[in-house]
Amino acid sequence: MARLRKLKSLLALLAVGVLVVAFPQAGRGAELSKSPLSIRTADGIEHRFTVELASTGPEREQGLMFRTALAPDAGMLFDFKDVEPVVMWMKDTPLPLDMLFIARDGRITRIAERTVPFSLTMISSGGPVLGVLELNGGTAARLKIKLGDRVIHPIFER
Repeated sequence: MARLRKLKSLLALLAVGVLVVAFPQAGRGAELSKSPLSIRTADGIEHRFTVELASTGPEREQGLMFRTALAPDAGMLFDFKDVEPVVMWMKDTPLPLDMLFIARDGRITRIAERTVPFSLTMISSGGPVLGVLELNGGTAARLKIKLGDRVIHPIFER
């Protein structure tokens, strides 16, 4: 019996080792470039964030998967390069998020608030967008961010 337990423990450690080698960023997230971003609300208040920029296919696919914490003034900005309808999901994402769907001019066109962790439900932009900003769940309500508010970041100035 003791040998069987040791063998099971060894196999479990081996499996974890294979996962770490195959998916070295799991649980940590890749190191993405960071930049300042602001949201200007209709009443003229400007909220500042530091965001990681997900601009390549693999970066957008990884997103905030496996992250267990996100600073209150942090987020991730998905740059899709072209204006098109997009679909997001919460696969392997343990944090509830607010997703702000953003038009080419920086105008927020849709907000999906407090998305459900680990959900495979598709979250549609509802129309063509250039980017999606993910923030901690509840941030949009707390800061009174609404449709039509402006996201200020260089990707919306090209």
